[in-house]
Amino acid sequence: MSGGVDSSVTAMLLHDQGYEVVGLTMKTWDYQSSGGSKKETGCCSLDSINDARNMAVEKGFHHFILDIREEFGDYIIDNFVDEYIAGRTPNPCVLCNTHIKWEALLKRADQLDCEFIATGHYAQVRQENNRYVISKGKDLLKDQSYVLWGLTQECLARTKFPIGGYAKSEIRQMALDHGFEAIAAKPDSYEICFVPDNDYRGFLKRRVDGLEASVKGGEFLDVRGNVIGTHDGYPFYTIGQRKGLKVAFGEPMYVTEIKPSTNQVVLGKKEDLNRQTMWVKNPNFMKLKKFEDSLECVTKIRYKDAGTQSVITMQEDGLIQVDFTHKVQGIAPGQSAVFYDGNDVLGGGFISKKMQL
Repeated sequence: MSGGVDSSVTAMLLHDQGYEVVGLTMKTWDYQSSGGSKKETGCCSLDSINDARNMAVEKGFHHFILDIREEFGDYIIDNFVDEYIAGRTPNPCVLCNTHIKWEALLKRADQLDCEFIATGHYAQVRQENNRYVISKGKDLLKDQSYVLWGLTQECLARTKFPIGGYAKSEIRQMALDHGFEAIAAKPDSYEICFVPDNDYRGFLKRRVDGLEASVKGGEFLDVRGNVIGTHDGYPFYTIGQRKGLKVAFGEPMYVTEIKPSTNQVVLGKKEDLNRQTMWVKNPNFMKLKKFEDSLECVTKIRYKDAGTQSVITMQEDGLIQVDFTHKVQGIAPGQSAVFYDGNDVLGGGFISKKMQL
């Protein structure tokens, strides 16, 4: 329970359905320690924790706070920094769901003798052909199946997504109907929990001593390799970025490639972002027990991506080659690629830095 409307209504629905509910709020991050300027907000703030506890008190079930800041920081935040230093664009929510939240929830569930865990994700899970399969939530604008591709069969066997079959507007109305006006009115949060001011560059500068000075003054290159300017340091740029380049080129220019070994950032026109093939590493499959051939599916390359028809093929080196039916823009190494069969998640993996074509 984060204290937001989704997890609060999740607990409320299960309680009203007769389940014996135990509310658990995870303290993942103390934003004050990052040196940021914005007041702590979101799932780790004292206000949010109090909102979660008040809901539990009102409904008459137990509530606990689980402090996982050390384990979260060691794994999620260190990975976040390392990925940017390596010239990739990380997706910490995927890693957190896969390696931190579910593991921490299941461990505490066992200690409390609880059979299932439930979260406020807009997704659905079912069993089919002896496999647990995640599918998109009913509200496609809020669907969160993309960030859940890394969950194992063992995790999914004990997972419930009670709000996956509802629209967001219905969830807010349920909170209102049960007298939780303040929770119902809470805005959605789209920030990374440990970067609530959305300034990942400032976070990196505060986190890594001397980073800004060590990378400042690198070269901007055009797609032909010509030097066309200098930049603030390669970790502070992402594939597809157009704004904030601080150099006038007479026409819109976009980041098309990041070269960490030489501290160079390649710029090109929008069409230079086009790619038709990419590679994916560390795959996890749900609907398929084993994948070792090729198949047609829809591949999403970012959370808000509508998805593109593609053929995926397992390579001898363990990477999955993704061939799109037409060129897509903004493929960013480090982001997740998620494969869909209709509304069902086949599986996913991380976009590799192997050359995209």
